[in-house]
Amino acid sequence: MTNLLNRITIDPHIAHGKPVIRGLRYPVTLILELLSAGMTIDDILRRL
Repeated sequence: MTNLLNRITIDPHIAHGKPVIRGLRYPVTLILELLSAGMTIDDILRRL
């Protein structure tokens, strides 16, 4: 779990300070919403 948390970053200059996936600038909330909507990880990666 710690390894996964190292991939999340918060920077006030990126995405208005929301937590994002490091290097991708996609908000963590977006990823979680897509997963909760039933998308698979592969679906998400194709979309992003």
